[in-house]
Amino acid sequence: MGFFERLKEGLTKTRKGLIEKVESLFTGRKIDEKSLEELEEILISADVGMKAVEEIMGSLREKTKKGEVNDATSLKEVLKKEMVSILNHPHPLVPSENRPFVILAVGVNGVGKTTTIGKIASRFHSKGLTVLLAAGDTFRAAGIEQLEIWAKRANADFVKHQSGSDPAAVAFDAIAAAKHRGIDVVIIDTAGRLHTKTPLMEEIKKMKRVIEKAIPGAPHEILLVVDATTGQNALRQAEMFNNAIGVSGIALTKLDGTAKGGIVFAIKKELGIPVRLIGIGEGLEDLRDFNPEEFVEALFS
Repeated sequence: MGFFERLKEGLTKTRKGLIEKVESLFTGRKIDEKSLEELEEILISADVGMKAVEEIMGSLREKTKKGEVNDATSLKEVLKKEMVSILNHPHPLVPSENRPFVILAVGVNGVGKTTTIGKIASRFHSKGLTVLLAAGDTFRAAGIEQLEIWAKRANADFVKHQSGSDPAAVAFDAIAAAKHRGIDVVIIDTAGRLHTKTPLMEEIKKMKRVIEKAIPGAPHEILLVVDATTGQNALRQAEMFNNAIGVSGIALTKLDGTAKGGIVFAIKKELGIPVRLIGIGEGLEDLRDFNPEEFVEALFS
């Protein structure tokens, strides 16, 4: 099964909660203010987000007035176009000419951050780039071990300190090692615990400052990993990390198990952060560049 087919399959729950409801709403019904209001409710309950919903509904109401939307088919076409335009053109995660290109990976525990880092490392290695992974989540011994397993699997170099040591020191050593070894890409993991005594955001801000000192202009990418199944919660997390350290891109995991895939529109519209990668399964090949047209097409298929 190709990626598009798997994406279609992965978006089944979101499609049921969104597109199929839209189809049944307008089957044999005329498009008027009452049915449009019901459509608005469907979009909101699918976690599309208020700003995105307002934009979509504004366009649909205007086109209905002009007579351009008069049945379920024309409505779906406009809905599709609006959704693609909200997500805009693709923004894949591509290392710039900076060497080493430094990625700081952030996100709360349980979203699949370590696995995502491993898969990104594996992708870069398959493209002929040398990669170094840094175990900046010193809070969890298991996290360090898991990342080390991924480093071996992805043929990446690995830098770690003892469990409980200063994450900023790990970041510093990783960059020094990468410079010395002529490494292309450094990916630094971070802790994801939100509810402990050490304020997580302060720790990550410190890591960012240390990275900036070591390489002016770095980190070149601050990649936030969020779990699509958490819906509005994912949006809150994105907001929180963005306010603290400025997120430049998002990797959206677990899209294959969620009815809340609409959150991708909310994140883009509310925060203006591009979704760079999407995950629809456990396999290496299940983490892909996010393509708005492909995503919307799979949602409607």
